Amino acid sequence: MASNLQRAEYPTNLSEINTNAVQDRDVKKYFNNFFNIPTTVSSNIDSAIIAYFETITDNKDGARALASAVIYTSVKQGLNPMETLQEFTKLPLGDLDAYTAMILNFERVGTSYLGISNQPVLNKYIQRAILP
Repeated sequence: MASNLQRAEYPTNLSEINTNAVQDRDVKKYFNNFFNIPTTVSSNIDSAIIAYFETITDNKDGARALASAVIYTSVKQGLNPMETLQEFTKLPLGDLDAYTAMILNFERVGTSYLGISNQPVLNKYIQRAILP
């Protein structure tokens, strides 16, 4: 009854969403890797990748975060994390940011890519209703 009152007070052209029809798999797909069990690698691989990122960032916490993201993405993509590290060491420092973003984007949903500036095409009817 309350939703009918709200609908009458605030008319809208949007249709209702049937929350009972939302499947668990849809939620998992939306959150992409949120529900996945973390991967494990040997401590040697972990230490090597952390050490590499520590030399680049001069920050232990940042290095651990980058290393865990690279390891996770490499394992999920079926790549050897040490081979990924070797590719990183071959790159000039100026290209490292773009390459790291590309690797990390392998496991991300298209609407949340890292390091990508996306300017979606705006519908002309919406554009004319937006004030400059």
